[in-house]
Amino acid sequence: MSYEFVLTEVNGPVGLVTINRPRVRNALNHQTIAELVDALETFDRDDTIRCLVLTGDDRAFAAGADIAEMADAGAVEVLNDDNFARWARFRALHKPVIAAVGGYALGGGCELALMCDMVVASETAQFGQPEVKIGIIPGAGGTQRWARSAGKVRAMEAVLIGDPVRAVDAERMGLVNRVVPAGAQLEEAMRLAQVIATRPPLAVRLAKEAVNHAMEVGLAPGLEFERKLFYLLFASEDKREGMRAFLEKRPGRFSGR
Repeated sequence: MSYEFVLTEVNGPVGLVTINRPRVRNALNHQTIAELVDALETFDRDDTIRCLVLTGDDRAFAAGADIAEMADAGAVEVLNDDNFARWARFRALHKPVIAAVGGYALGGGCELALMCDMVVASETAQFGQPEVKIGIIPGAGGTQRWARSAGKVRAMEAVLIGDPVRAVDAERMGLVNRVVPAGAQLEEAMRLAQVIATRPPLAVRLAKEAVNHAMEVGLAPGLEFERKLFYLLFASEDKREGMRAFLEKRPGRFSGR
């Protein structure tokens, strides 16, 4: 894969996608979003890849949307462009995506990190939704994901005031899985991805679906959905292999079937 603003790399069963617009702190213009979604989808279709990592650099994961691209846009233009359709494709990825966040994750960059399934942050990372300061609100899920992860009052503070929070505070709010020393976020994210890659791919995929479903429905329909996925996995070769491996006290050899 070759892109202008995105770098890709394969590390065994892990696909790494790096946002690469350092001169503008990895600001997310339309082309960058299109490229990173295409790269992630390409890895998602590759049976040899079992987990994905998304990162930027130590100064910025992504400092927000490209304001220069939006400054003169009108409502009809934004509606017809439908840039958010690309974000919807991100949500449809089957494989887990781990964000490795260093520096700024603001606006669209924060929303992008929160769309990932896990977040590893450098102690220097900052998360925030500053859109209100320029006369708009988050449009790619910021109000919704902050409220679901951190609660109503924290979400209100984030979107009404617009100031960023430190990584340690984001961890306490439930926005981040773990905070690591400066510069170590990618190494830790890759380590977690390698661990996930050893797990049975079908079980990982359906577990991701079940947790995401829990964010959208009440307890009763969530339990019903989980139960159906549980039953479905009993038809997989990986279930039989995993249980045999456990009983025989050996590592499992999973095929994703």
